[in-house]
Amino acid sequence: MQEGARNMAMETASEPPRGLRERKRHETHERIIEIGLKLFVKHGYETTTVDAIASAAGISRRTFFHYFKSKEAILLSAHDSGFREALRPAMLAESPDQAPIDVARKCLIKLAARYETKESVAFDRLMHSTEALRARKEAVFVETEQVLLEAMCERWPSPARREGLRLVAMVAIGTLRLALEKWKQSDAARPMAYYVRQGFTLLAKQFGHGS
Repeated sequence: MQEGARNMAMETASEPPRGLRERKRHETHERIIEIGLKLFVKHGYETTTVDAIASAAGISRRTFFHYFKSKEAILLSAHDSGFREALRPAMLAESPDQAPIDVARKCLIKLAARYETKESVAFDRLMHSTEALRARKEAVFVETEQVLLEAMCERWPSPARREGLRLVAMVAIGTLRLALEKWKQSDAARPMAYYVRQGFTLLAKQFGHGS
């Protein structure tokens, strides 16, 4: 019994701590994104294969699919940077005693820095490189709009408000898209939050809404 306990203790000691495993997994995830984007830029999205990405990242094809379902998923992961996952809790943390557009503005400004990754400009170029990717980029914004809408419907649960909240979500994400375009066109001359704030200020001037 003592020997069995000792063997069990040795097996447990040989396992890497959970925090270490998670850190290594995160590092591998980020390495795949970085290498994938470099290969896409250098060789083109269409001609870059999963096998080429896996080889350059020092992993097997099987391991690649533990992290990403496809090479397209690399682009989507580089683009999102946890933005959509953070959007709902950010919205629900705000008081409902505010105008929905004001809450949306605050949340988008707060989360804008998540788009400021070293891969974001390369991602944007790639997403314009083929018709299929351009369509996928449009779909990403539609999905983000839906996430924002559902979060607002939780914050203001009255069914009578849903149509108005949908309009707010469409306008807010449209403003975010414009801010992203200006940020990239300026070569990130200012923080992303600056352009989001600027976009909502322009929106307020056009429609007479205080910000």
